[in-house]
Amino acid sequence: MNSHYRVVVIGGGVVGASVLYHLAKLGWTDVCLLERSVLTAGSSWHAAGGIHALNADPNIAALQAYTIDLLPEIEKESGQDIGLHMTGGLTMAGTPERWEWLQSAYRVFQSIGIEDCRLVTPKEAHDLCPIMTTDGFLGGLWADREGYIDTTGTVHAYAGAAKKRGASVFEHTKVESLDQTADGWRVTTNKGVIDCEHVVNAAGLWAKQVGRMAGIELPVSPLKHHYLISDTIPELEALDFEVPMTVDLEGFTYMRQDQKGLLLGIYEVDHEHWAMDGAPWDYGMELFQEQTDRIEKELILGFERYPALQEVGVKTWVNGAFTFSPDGNPLVGPVPGKRGYWSACAVMAGFLQGGGVGKSLAEWMIEGEPEADVYGMDVARYGAFAENREYIRQTTGQFYSRRFVMSYPNEQLPAGRPLKRAPAYSDMDAAGARWGQSWDLEVPLYFAPSAEFEENLTLKRSNAFDIVAEECRAVRDGVGLLDISAFSRYEVSGPGAEAWLDKMMASRLPGPGRARLAPMLASSGRLQGDLTLFNWGDGTYWIMGSYYLRTWHMRWFNDHLEDGVTIRDLGEEYCGFSLSGPKSADVLQKLVTNDLSPMPFMGCATFDVGLIRARVARLSVTGEAGYEINCRYGDHITLRRMLLDAGADEGIREVGFNALLSLRLEKSFGIWSAEFTQGYTAGMTGMDRWIAWDKGDFTGKAAALAERDGNGPAQRIVTLEIEDGDADATGYEPVWHKGDKVGFVTSGGYGHTIGTSLAMAMVNADVAAEGTALTTHIVGVERAARVIPPSPYDPAGKAMRG
Repeated sequence: MNSHYRVVVIGGGVVGASVLYHLAKLGWTDVCLLERSVLTAGSSWHAAGGIHALNADPNIAALQAYTIDLLPEIEKESGQDIGLHMTGGLTMAGTPERWEWLQSAYRVFQSIGIEDCRLVTPKEAHDLCPIMTTDGFLGGLWADREGYIDTTGTVHAYAGAAKKRGASVFEHTKVESLDQTADGWRVTTNKGVIDCEHVVNAAGLWAKQVGRMAGIELPVSPLKHHYLISDTIPELEALDFEVPMTVDLEGFTYMRQDQKGLLLGIYEVDHEHWAMDGAPWDYGMELFQEQTDRIEKELILGFERYPALQEVGVKTWVNGAFTFSPDGNPLVGPVPGKRGYWSACAVMAGFLQGGGVGKSLAEWMIEGEPEADVYGMDVARYGAFAENREYIRQTTGQFYSRRFVMSYPNEQLPAGRPLKRAPAYSDMDAAGARWGQSWDLEVPLYFAPSAEFEENLTLKRSNAFDIVAEECRAVRDGVGLLDISAFSRYEVSGPGAEAWLDKMMASRLPGPGRARLAPMLASSGRLQGDLTLFNWGDGTYWIMGSYYLRTWHMRWFNDHLEDGVTIRDLGEEYCGFSLSGPKSADVLQKLVTNDLSPMPFMGCATFDVGLIRARVARLSVTGEAGYEINCRYGDHITLRRMLLDAGADEGIREVGFNALLSLRLEKSFGIWSAEFTQGYTAGMTGMDRWIAWDKGDFTGKAAALAERDGNGPAQRIVTLEIEDGDADATGYEPVWHKGDKVGFVTSGGYGHTIGTSLAMAMVNADVAAEGTALTTHIVGVERAARVIPPSPYDPAGKAMRG
């Protein structure tokens, strides 16, 4: 063991071994892996080893597909047998709602490039899996690329291939402490001290402790998970093929063949946490006693689904621990505020996602950004609020118990809520607000007409449809009041602020008293933000964006910060309300002494709004005339009451973000995580119209110019008008042209003002022309669609500019 390495990877499970392999594969061979026991000790050795390509997040699905393709390669490269069995897989539905969801999911999988799957009847499913009874099933989804591997062999294959490329692996080497240095990290082990530039926490069950060694509190917790392996089953012995991986969603079980027996795994509703502060250091190859009373209900359903299990014994019980994050996705990437410290934790499906995690992290470390958009597993998608032990307990438990539970797009889950509430929350709640969650914050979705109103859970339009329609009409015809606490706000100041912003943003900077839309790019030309810049005229700027990206954006800002620049996240200091609609100026004018009429569209200034000193900007995401009024947190309650009182004669109405979704679609205004992501360029999304091509250098300029002056983007965002039905697009529905898949929906909804179902979609450039006839599948049903000009409501923007 050397005293210095470029990278030290902590943890010898499948994720750590994959990270090591990919670092070496990309050319960094001065890297080592430290394992306190032996490779696989922890969760990897007892994992069920299932692999499948299906995932609702297209970026994670792509990484899973990469892992599946990689497995035979590392087997060949290492010479280590990984026991790969590609059996295919079935996912079965036993209720009308679930079958409808599965049909919808099938189309989503098509849209994200998973072509080797198909819907099957119960009879077809039984033919594929003869030992399964199909009683109660309505249908299923078959996928070719499913199967399982030998978990121990796979970890050793990754490690062996890494060593052949020059990396080092040290077992029985326990990390005892981590100390940040000027050049990186000092890793103290039971066998000596190592200095390194980067350290990777791939410690699995021990991720919590390895995080705490560096002063980091990762939102992870182990939970216990059961599966059993049966004795030999005569019906399996009689088959000349292996039965497929099978998931019984209503039974909470998954199944695969294990030699001539069955492996039956259970995601029980009655979950159980274990060692929330991290596993004991001497734990590794142990298992817990099976808890059949805790899994009795699911166990009975499993034995009924596979009757042959009733005739044989159980050869092996496995009750082991796996580590989960609040949403079940991995925690990957550079940890904010800890330069050189990287997370590769909470990879629940390590053998399925481990290859993609290793690839992305290695690219990130070496090249500055991963090839794929990995926000769904970025460690910076959480903030400090997720360090709370009770929050972790509730959310990880909720994810585990709902692993196979039917979910709906309009469903609001309770774990970890309510947490942060805007000061006027109680007043809005009393006024009928129904709440969603953005990051840690409760946000109003709509305002119900009575306390008794309950929204029905559905894949289609809910009984809140008419309520949202009324809120949209209030904004278009009069004035709507929206709580905008769920906007992020960052203050930039200092003598270098203007020059720094000019380099960070692709747009021209706004002059004093003005605001401007500002795309922010990575060096690759891909988006890092769809932001709004405010120049308050007093030497300070604000950047405003998506609230839930606060940690993610602050990491980016701080990683690129320069001397003479100070940036502060104002998310705990400022909140506010927006007024939108043709009567918005009339309402605000009653509360300010300034004459509002000279204030230009996209202007901003500090006003006295009644008793409140507020930062006011003349703009609106609704496409109507409007104002965003930003106040201190302590002024929020008073500001709301003043605005409601001032707007009483104008028929002011409180509205929620569901109405905003409809209103912005009618203007073809994109939003982050839908039309705008770090996987897209400015040219693909239309954000290039805000780029100041003639200004000096800025981050991403060379790449953006290359796209502009080359053949242009291969895909573009368009607006679609969709044939009406009983459901609207929500995202990732496939878009077809004459039977060929040409793109997918990025977001959708109903345009209540123009009376049309709308969507925005990323489609191939050759079908992006206005008037092109297309089709899409919404909740599994094919519907006609047509590319229409952007901004179907008020295309000239006259209402917005007043």
